[in-house]
Amino acid sequence: MIPRYTRPEMASIWEPLTRFKIWFEIEAHAATAQAELGVIPKSAAETIWARGKDAAFDVARIDEIEREVKHDVIAFLTHLAEFVGPESRFVHQGMTSSDVLDTCFNVQLVRAADLLIADVDKVLAALKKQAFEHKVTPSIGRSHGIHAEPVTFGLKMAYAYAEFSRARERLVTARREVATCAISGSVGTFAHIDPRVEEHVAKALGLEVEPVSTQVIPRDRHAMYFATLGVIASSVERLATEFRHLQRTEVLEAEEFFSEGQKGSSSMPHKRNPVLNENLTGLSRMVRAYVMPAMENVVLWHERDISHSSAERMLAPDATVTLDFALSRLAGVIEKLVVYPENMLANLDRLGGLIHSQRLLTALTQKGCSREESYKLVQRNAMPVWRGEGDFQTLLKADADVKKYMTDAEIDEQFDLDYHFEHIDTIFRRVFGET
Repeated sequence: MIPRYTRPEMASIWEPLTRFKIWFEIEAHAATAQAELGVIPKSAAETIWARGKDAAFDVARIDEIEREVKHDVIAFLTHLAEFVGPESRFVHQGMTSSDVLDTCFNVQLVRAADLLIADVDKVLAALKKQAFEHKVTPSIGRSHGIHAEPVTFGLKMAYAYAEFSRARERLVTARREVATCAISGSVGTFAHIDPRVEEHVAKALGLEVEPVSTQVIPRDRHAMYFATLGVIASSVERLATEFRHLQRTEVLEAEEFFSEGQKGSSSMPHKRNPVLNENLTGLSRMVRAYVMPAMENVVLWHERDISHSSAERMLAPDATVTLDFALSRLAGVIEKLVVYPENMLANLDRLGGLIHSQRLLTALTQKGCSREESYKLVQRNAMPVWRGEGDFQTLLKADADVKKYMTDAEIDEQFDLDYHFEHIDTIFRRVFGET
């Protein structure tokens, strides 16, 4: 985790002390269940809770023990025994390390997902505000980076809103899929522990029982979780890239907010660069980079190996922390986005009316001209305009072949900008359920 791109609440989920507290809860809940089943004395379970619940776990002490025993869970249990005393012999009965590690890992991923869902909600709120504010603000739609036909800036924001609505749904699904608990012992057979212990721990932690675990919780669950994060990162980058293009000097239809006192360049005082969106592009690449090792972690030897462990220690904190930061930054960019409707109108007129070529093509066919001939006539008048040689509307009116089919008034009618926005309300109802 890089402090520059880390927010405290998400980072705290992955701190060692948080992990040890979750480990204790897993062990203590298991002890409670064991006591209810008569496997260990109830007084032992009560002591474990009483002495461990508010214990000041010493991370440095656990690290010190681990350097000797070379095992993180044993190091923790040894340190826990220093608080609990003789009753600590009843801790971890019938359990294996992965019961603690994997269940804790899933608790952390669930908590991270909750923060990410809240982040997406903020992005959605910002997009909705911009969408309705600019619902009918005319803008040029581009294909291949080239002027195509008119859209509205609000429609661009509605498109992004729908995209991040899907992102939210995927996050909720990924959260649900990874929210499982395994307390099944070595190789997952429950040979040394009653399945009811697992049920008790799962319920206490707000998880579902893993139907069948080997010695680990199946990693396809985690692969889907991080793949979801990767897809969301791609959506972040798509929108950031759109904003970057819109801020280009030759376009300048929207730009990042530039605060008083902000500097854009160490050498060129005039610069106002899309640095936040460029930053989002880079961060998104990093989140996606963690998807592949998560996929590869699905493949473990037999009932268990630990080839996944080292990768997860890095990818889980980094992917969730980075996406959390990126989503928060994106929400801020959208909220403060500076929009220039007048530049959008100027860009709409930049090609001298060529953006209405499809309407002319269709109108000619409806007047009896073949589609092939209609295309030829429209393109014949469009190409000079593309080269800067005249105005499309004027050239069409001067073309004798076009005039065989259309009057000047009928030609003028095809240049009505509002024609393109007739169904904006329909799209907004589909996206927002309201207009």
